Amino acid sequence: MSLLAQLSRFVAVGAVSALVDFGVYHLLLSLGTYVHLAKAVSFILGTTTAYLLNRRFTFTGVDGGTRRFAAFLLLYGTTFAINVGMNAVALAVLPEIAFRTSIAWVIAQGCATAINFVMLRTVVFRAAKPATA
Repeated sequence: MSLLAQLSRFVAVGAVSALVDFGVYHLLLSLGTYVHLAKAVSFILGTTTAYLLNRRFTFTGVDGGTRRFAAFLLLYGTTFAINVGMNAVALAVLPEIAFRTSIAWVIAQGCATAINFVMLRTVVFRAAKPATA
């Protein structure tokens, strides 16, 4: 699949996954959940959605397997820390304005999404090179 086709599908899957993340984040906040716990839980649910949909629709030419799943876990563990950390930093530096938590979420999500696409395409779901004789 071409880079443009993968990127288009990645963006569509990302939009669905982001809605899961954003919706859960705000739902948990409205229930009085500690902000960093809410972000952690919403990230995990959004990430699970992203992995399942990307594996099925975006990076379809690549088999699954334990190594790919381990690479995915390592990548998303790293971006989990980046996402939650960027959310905390944004909340710390943004003034008390309308939509402050939403703006922090967008900043954190943007950083994690850029890293995820590059790493998913080049490492996790990279097609195996044909064996040479």
